[in-house]
Amino acid sequence: MSTDADLLKLYSARILALAADIPNLERLADPGGTAHRRAPLCGSTVTVDVACEGGKITEFGQDVKACALGQAAASVVGANVIGLTPEDVRKGRAEMLAMLKDDAPPPQAPFDGLEVLIPARDYKNRHASIMLAFDATLDALAAAGCA
Repeated sequence: MSTDADLLKLYSARILALAADIPNLERLADPGGTAHRRAPLCGSTVTVDVACEGGKITEFGQDVKACALGQAAASVVGANVIGLTPEDVRKGRAEMLAMLKDDAPPPQAPFDGLEVLIPARDYKNRHASIMLAFDATLDALAAAGCA
């Protein structure tokens, strides 16, 4: 059973600050690809629009309706994906999932800001919400023919 102290640690000031300042919150007018993902346990959703050129993300927009943990993850992903390749995003996703499920180290740059979510390891019911931004981004890249 979680204690109040555990929950305070989970919803740290850094997580709440990231959740309050999510970049690229406007959807793209003419995306190359769009994807919508939903976490079944909590109902959190993320919709991502992307445009790519030369195998790299050139534009990114997102609509995030998630818990503070999902919002914090979307904030870090949204702040760092422009200029990346689909492989870069896949690598960040794999590192994030390993951090949550296997106690691996936090993702490397450019997603190193996700280390703030280390306390969420113990809250398996929140993992799907945390992964939404990565999953929707990879789906949007596939829809755009960039993946």
